[in-house]
Amino acid sequence: MKTTAARTTRTLRTPGGVSLRADLRSLVVVIALVLAACAAGVVLIGTGDFPISFGDVVKTLAGNGTAGQDFIVDELRLPRVLVGLLVGASLGLGGALFQAISRNPLGSPDVLGLSQGATSGALVVIVLMSGSAAQVTVGALAGGLLTGLAIYLLAWKQGVHGYRLVLVGIGVSAVVTAVNGYLLTKADFVDATRAVVWMTGSLNGRDWSQVWPLLALCAVLVPLVLGNARGLRMMEMGDDVSHALGVRVERVRLLLMVSAVLLTAAATAAAGPVSFVALTAPQLARRLTRSPGPNLLPSLCMGAALLVTADWASQRAFGSDQLPVGVVTGVLGGVYLLWLLVTERRAGRI
Repeated sequence: MKTTAARTTRTLRTPGGVSLRADLRSLVVVIALVLAACAAGVVLIGTGDFPISFGDVVKTLAGNGTAGQDFIVDELRLPRVLVGLLVGASLGLGGALFQAISRNPLGSPDVLGLSQGATSGALVVIVLMSGSAAQVTVGALAGGLLTGLAIYLLAWKQGVHGYRLVLVGIGVSAVVTAVNGYLLTKADFVDATRAVVWMTGSLNGRDWSQVWPLLALCAVLVPLVLGNARGLRMMEMGDDVSHALGVRVERVRLLLMVSAVLLTAAATAAAGPVSFVALTAPQLARRLTRSPGPNLLPSLCMGAALLVTADWASQRAFGSDQLPVGVVTGVLGGVYLLWLLVTERRAGRI
């Protein structure tokens, strides 16, 4: 194993004296996932009642399409695909952060209750205030942030440790899920229907108003998170070792947890609680890269590719019936989780 790692890792030195270590397999995986996500996005843009070929979609995106193609691509379909890519990337990165911080493969926003907390914020706006789409977005962000703060404070005891974080998150998730059920029982028929559709997780009707806020948030948080990847990797060796290596453990942990909560809440606000992407994307990325550590960038790219592919499947794989993307990710993610548990049990690890 050591020989393989040494053979696939290269050190890049710049003229200014800065050196970077690059895992060639991880780099290849990232490039392949980016290409797969882009290709799936182009195919998805061409899918619909007015089909457009792959080549025509590319020409239209380059500014060489007809007036009709420009309207269909730029105004109707491209925003949905961009929201899907950004939501998937946010969930993949958020899931990788939580799994690395908790040192637990089940430490994802779905399990810890962050998605349910964002759902609670949205339900309060829908059920009690009959709010607009923009207000629902703000409510989901507020709900996710408050839930993340509650989990952090309840899990704090001379620092936040992974096992305690997961247990507290599971407890908070159960409480918040009960609150969500109560809110649904208090809603009238119209608001309850609207809330249930939102809770399923869907990209239907997404436009540029959902793209720009999520894009701006990712533009700020993704470089911030990747810039702290070294500290996060050191923390996997334990807090004492990390302190000895000069990592300000609690500061890095808090910064990355806040970033993960914001990414998850923003993704939930944009598309509803799309399940299992945050859980499965980091694990699939790790299996492809065969690299230890958080695998932040591969997880981000895997989340984007997964969600766009699932959205295409939700529109085309069931005939005339179009399913919300959250249904597809829930089914596929549940099957993957069962397979993972069976595999781990046979290997004697659980």
